[in-house]
Amino acid sequence: MTSLLRPRDGDALRAEIRWVARRASVPVVFGGSVADDTLLLTEFVGTLTNGLRGLSVLRTSGLGGQAMEYGRPTSVADYQGASTITHHYDAQVVGEGLRSVIAVPVVVAEQPRAVLYAATRGVGPLGDRTAEVVLQAGRRLAAEIAVRDEVDRRIRLLELATPTSATTPAVAEELREIHAELRVLATATGDRGLRDRLSGVCDRLTGVLSGEPGGAAPRLSRRELDVLAQIALGCTNQEAARRLSLGAETVKSYLRQAMTKLDAGTRHEAVALARRHGLLP
Repeated sequence: MTSLLRPRDGDALRAEIRWVARRASVPVVFGGSVADDTLLLTEFVGTLTNGLRGLSVLRTSGLGGQAMEYGRPTSVADYQGASTITHHYDAQVVGEGLRSVIAVPVVVAEQPRAVLYAATRGVGPLGDRTAEVVLQAGRRLAAEIAVRDEVDRRIRLLELATPTSATTPAVAEELREIHAELRVLATATGDRGLRDRLSGVCDRLTGVLSGEPGGAAPRLSRRELDVLAQIALGCTNQEAARRLSLGAETVKSYLRQAMTKLDAGTRHEAVALARRHGLLP
């Protein structure tokens, strides 16, 4: 069984925190990932001390713990005088001089996976624009983590269904559907490293089911293979376009290019030739 080598979610978290720092009018942005109901603060922009670095925030404790518990953004206009939160982390927060703070949970499948914070050192509520920027970053990070989770799930399915020489047609067809879904997921992630890993998994699956492509195999682009993988499942151009988030005319263009490279007269012949060359499972 191969290791997944999933990209660290902290990299995606760091990217969103830096994006918020560029877009929002706040001096301090920070956050961390959640595991076992504990938030570990690891990413910071604008802090002046190391007091918050490596701080573990328990669920229900402090502003971030409250965000984790209820799965919704929480904020205080004056942290030191707030009566709506516990004050377990006053030494670190006050030591950094933070007063107005918003905490936005990143929720995936009803579970908190990270928390993003934005803060100022002055008293008073954060503006609506600042709050919306942090919320947008939280939604994007949740979508990215959800894609990675789905990739994990599908790769585990592949590993459990390792094909053999006696693989039944039904199992082979299921693996082809998983292959096509992985190509769809690759289009949904903004992480280039994850896209490359997905392409590698697809290549491995194709090799197991069809054999490695020969030296004379046509060179199809990633998008051409994406489209052919959907056509192989019986999708129409419109269905393939919807699954790949492309226009129907764009799908038609990629299909034409693939047919030309494969010297195929029909879409079904293109799929058959791609499999014969080992380009599709």
